[in-house]
Amino acid sequence: MSYQEIIYEKENGLAIITFNRPEVRNALNYLAIDEALEAASDADADDSVKVLILTGAGDKAFVAGADIEELRARNTLTELGKRSARRRVLANLLETMSKPTIAAINGFAVGTGLELAIACTIRIASENAKFGQPEINLGIMPGNGGTQRLPRLVGEGRAMEMILTGDLIDVQEAYRIGLVNRVVPQAELMPYVKELATKLAAKSPLAIKLAKDAVHAGLNMSLKDGIEYENKLFAILCGSKDKQEGVNAFLEKRRPDFQGR
Repeated sequence: MSYQEIIYEKENGLAIITFNRPEVRNALNYLAIDEALEAASDADADDSVKVLILTGAGDKAFVAGADIEELRARNTLTELGKRSARRRVLANLLETMSKPTIAAINGFAVGTGLELAIACTIRIASENAKFGQPEINLGIMPGNGGTQRLPRLVGEGRAMEMILTGDLIDVQEAYRIGLVNRVVPQAELMPYVKELATKLAAKSPLAIKLAKDAVHAGLNMSLKDGIEYENKLFAILCGSKDKQEGVNAFLEKRRPDFQGR
């Protein structure tokens, strides 16, 4: 399928969604959300895809928030409707799909751009990246998971400061507070992300899926219940063909060939 606002590619077990509106710093309109959701759903359903990467076109921005003209037209009824709900569906899919998702942040990640980035499994940023939830400056607040995912990632105090001041932070501060996993020179961003994605793609898809599930589910459980849930998932993996293949490959000093079973 052809897309207008994104570029969707597959290569060597990786799927890449590029938000392609560089003239507006990849600000998201409804069509970009719809297309990204369709592409992400395809990547999730495609067994040949092991990792999904998100990035932005150009060297200025990952996603610099919502399309301002569409934002001007939003009201209470639009935000309670099905179309706006698709933003949340996209972010939830990026977070909960069985495969790792990596945000390759190549510039501004603000507003809904940051909300999509923090829904991803891992965030890698270039040295020119900047981050923020500036919605408060427009008389609104984050509306796509920012008030929920950000404090879980960086702590309540830091999240409150970012949300209530609307101030942007640079990439070194983002790395210091744990908002991003790595910082790399801009020219090395996509090569580094693809190398990381390829490394993840070589792991057991089943182990990846259940490990992600254990972390996400455990955040909403008591420590005791989380450990019990982890043990159940560990027990499932111990009976899998991938576990047998992994142990055999280790003993035979060869690379494992995981099948996700």
